[in-house]
Amino acid sequence: MSSIRDTSQVDEARPPVRERVNPDSSSSPSSTASPATGATPVVAANSSAPLVLELEAGPMAHGGHCVARHEGRVVFLRHAIPGELVRAVVTEAGESARYWRADTVEVLHGSEFRRTHQWKLADSLRAHAAGRLPVGGADYGHIVLPHQRRLKAQVFRDTVARIAGQQLEVHVTGAPGDDPSGLHWRTRNAFAVTPTGRLAMHAHRSAVLIPVRNMPLGVPALDALKLWELDFSGVARVDVVTPASSDSALVLLTPAKDADVSQLGGRMHRQTSRLPEGTSVALIVPPKDPTERPEIRRLRGRTWTQETVSSKHGQEHTYRITGDGFWQVHRWAPSMLVDAVLQAAQPQPGEVIADLYAGAGLFSAFLADAVGPEGQVLSVEAAPGASRDARRNLHGVTQAAVLNGTVDRILSRWVAKPELPVSDCGLGGRAVDTLVLDPPRVGAGKATVERINRLEPKKIVYVSCDPASFARDFGLLAQSGWSAESVDVYDLYPDTHHMESVAVLVRS
Repeated sequence: MSSIRDTSQVDEARPPVRERVNPDSSSSPSSTASPATGATPVVAANSSAPLVLELEAGPMAHGGHCVARHEGRVVFLRHAIPGELVRAVVTEAGESARYWRADTVEVLHGSEFRRTHQWKLADSLRAHAAGRLPVGGADYGHIVLPHQRRLKAQVFRDTVARIAGQQLEVHVTGAPGDDPSGLHWRTRNAFAVTPTGRLAMHAHRSAVLIPVRNMPLGVPALDALKLWELDFSGVARVDVVTPASSDSALVLLTPAKDADVSQLGGRMHRQTSRLPEGTSVALIVPPKDPTERPEIRRLRGRTWTQETVSSKHGQEHTYRITGDGFWQVHRWAPSMLVDAVLQAAQPQPGEVIADLYAGAGLFSAFLADAVGPEGQVLSVEAAPGASRDARRNLHGVTQAAVLNGTVDRILSRWVAKPELPVSDCGLGGRAVDTLVLDPPRVGAGKATVERINRLEPKKIVYVSCDPASFARDFGLLAQSGWSAESVDVYDLYPDTHHMESVAVLVRS
């Protein structure tokens, strides 16, 4: 895990993009406002009317769409369910395009698993009937929750088989205590701002802004802030942290490009005085040097939040997450993933465990409990802010060492000079027993996988928020003799197509 802002809710309810290691410019605040390739209905030839097709929805694919065909051409069809017959408006097309994209606007023969979408703004049927585009994200909201999970299991299996050439049997587990509707789970949310200063979200793959007055995927504490009533003129983006284990929310404001930051700070201090007592507000000031990290300027309260995580094995740890630092967005995800990683790693006293992309130290703290004072946990994180948080969160834990640097650089050092002391980013002459990694959505990549192979851990625990990148890395590892001992998939993003997985990989 890494420490960078969750850009997901501006245009799509997806897992956080961990930009500081693998930049994804398409998710940055500036680029989300740029027009994407489509989303606006395509006009039919020799007509001013949108191009509408009758399509049969094929299997669900990674990305939240069904695969349909029109005259032999693949059409990625959103807001449908496999087996349905629908009318769909084409949103991206072209005679030379490899595929088209389309949104369902009418269901001719519906699935038994279809329900009325619980979020009106994200409902494609109601949106197009009203002459507007639906809000991006919540792309499974028209499907009953148990079938969402069956589809995710199918997507995971198909993706791994297609990319890695590996056949895996998996089922998808939801979080205990989840609302049966799939709502009210998200503790981290981000919004764009309209020219009139109101909170908004983007339509899928579009620059179109849609004003919002609620966010049904968010935990109830989000609506309680009533941010929809405030004027955010001069702000480009509003990030909201509503911690699962605390009532102290944090609102982060990113200025518009042409905003006077000093004047904006004063106005936002006055504007946010109406927020509930205990709410913190901070301004994220872009640096003059683009290679430096933005300044987090406190307007009221504090610039960090706190989360407490409990394991079913009895341990509990409290974490500080500064400003826009990464944290799992589902309210129960940290505890669920900690238990899953502990079950997968089976850490023993005295072992050496490497925790790569460790963020604020979520897994590191619990792994350090398990290996005890004779063991060693090496918590590797590239983002300086996250490393500072990890040092605070692991303060006094002598068997845990926080190493600030890119995973590739640290792994290279371990492979080349394992005898160096841990303080010099070495292994102190010891061997890594288990390697835990939770990389960005783009995965670890070929170079990192090669270094992991050279390190020769006894076991790999791979935590992933994207089946495609997991499949790419798993395929590379399989070529070097690694196989999956177990893979568990978790539905930590209800009403969206996203999922989390924890795999145990061992040498065949």
